[in-house]
Amino acid sequence: MSEFGTLESRVRRKSLLSKVMKAEDTIKFFSNGQDLLWSGFTPAGYPKEVPIALANHVESNNLQGKMKFNLFIGASVGAETEDRWASLDMIDRRWPYQTGKNIAAGINAGRIRMGDKHLGHFAQDISYGFYTGNGRYDIGIIEVSAITEDCGLALTTSCGIVAEAINLCDKIIIEVNTGQPSFEGMHDIHMQQKPPHRAPFLITAADSRIGTPYVPCDPDRIVAIVESKRRDKGRAFAEQDDTSEAIAGHIMEFFKHEIKMGRLPENLLPLQSGVGSIANAVIGGLAKGPFRNLSVYTEVLQDTMLDFFDGGNLLCASSCSLSLSETEGFPRFFDNWEKYFSKITLRPLSISNAPEPIRRLGCIAMNTPVEFDIYAHANSTLVGGTRMINGLGGSGDFLRNGYIKLMHSPSTRPSKTDPMGITCVVPKAPHIDHTEHDLDVLVTEQGLADLRGLCPRDRALKIIEKCAHPNYKPILTDYFEMAKKETIAKGIGHEPQLFDRAFKMQLNLAQNGTMQIKNWDIKIDLCE
Repeated sequence: MSEFGTLESRVRRKSLLSKVMKAEDTIKFFSNGQDLLWSGFTPAGYPKEVPIALANHVESNNLQGKMKFNLFIGASVGAETEDRWASLDMIDRRWPYQTGKNIAAGINAGRIRMGDKHLGHFAQDISYGFYTGNGRYDIGIIEVSAITEDCGLALTTSCGIVAEAINLCDKIIIEVNTGQPSFEGMHDIHMQQKPPHRAPFLITAADSRIGTPYVPCDPDRIVAIVESKRRDKGRAFAEQDDTSEAIAGHIMEFFKHEIKMGRLPENLLPLQSGVGSIANAVIGGLAKGPFRNLSVYTEVLQDTMLDFFDGGNLLCASSCSLSLSETEGFPRFFDNWEKYFSKITLRPLSISNAPEPIRRLGCIAMNTPVEFDIYAHANSTLVGGTRMINGLGGSGDFLRNGYIKLMHSPSTRPSKTDPMGITCVVPKAPHIDHTEHDLDVLVTEQGLADLRGLCPRDRALKIIEKCAHPNYKPILTDYFEMAKKETIAKGIGHEPQLFDRAFKMQLNLAQNGTMQIKNWDIKIDLCE
């Protein structure tokens, strides 16, 4: 018995109660090499009891590396599940986004095969059958708040890819979470058809609803019902600091200017914000700003979105996930349930990240890269061009289709080998997730570069002037002037680059521990 009700009260299709079992009893359904599909999206709404029981089974029976699975999940889930699985060598393939030191180490060491993908594309592609041999999945493990009389699933803190993929699972295990209030009624589930029968998404405002609160499920495919009382292990976020407040300040001044110029209404347009501490802190800064009657159309709601609601300047929010922190965000949400619940709509990933509503609503997209270069190409995924961190996520869905596409970053990041830190503005990004064609505005604590209408050479000057750290401005300026002079002399100077020098700052960091190079001299011996 939980303070939030019993399993019996949450499972209203009573015939399913005959399938109730402990998590340990579901192990018989699993075998090496299976394709598994989980609910969940950015540590929210993911199954916990069954994955933890499987990890315990592998660990206690010394099955590390002998019982491995292919995991397909909407985005990252809790470290106590996927990251522990990685530490026990239980993951062969992992699509399309992940979180955790162990799983990232496994990917970069070549033990785990990961594929990165725009999340909005992944949601639809999985329904097309692109990722497994027969397009199906052996077992789906899905966390729900409740099951209706006709076997409709009321999900918990996220929608992820459940609506797209549930009918592709041969067997389904349901975890009914009675350890928290029921989220029944928060979701807007639209079961879309495949092309050429797909209908328009009639979303004309962030709080538009086009579906039902439930995901339909075939009860005959459900092989087990497991009660869970575990809550999401959401990520903790860094507090707002001078850097994030400065970034937020630049963005607010930009918005004021756009309103004055008639390019934005006074209540702006629906906001989208990416994941992570910087994005969370920037939203916290904007929540203190002068703008009122705002709306949010995004993929993830983080802690400082609650500040927006509390301040009375946010009317409604649409998302794929309620990705709050474990010790601060969720307790605050539960304590103020009546205030927040009716203002939030959770949608399937294929709709929250679909180009159609993003473009129709005119979303203002704000995301954080690892780095960007002087021509506005941004790297969101691969440190040094090779080391995977989390993955691309859904930033590209919004940056390609939004009304204003903005990326914010500190001008430098801390480094153990250089007190000044490494620059986040580089001559050329060693990996490109978002091209110069997708970005309108770049922001650091140093300033804001509005790149609209600028040719590549003018963009470079503006980015260096407005966004680079003072210690790196001379270095970047020297490179640009050298590249411009040499390429224009050869008649190839539209977007000046020198490939023998473009990555010298990154090479110097790898070899000498700093990106503050002394000069741009370089010696390269090319094979005859």
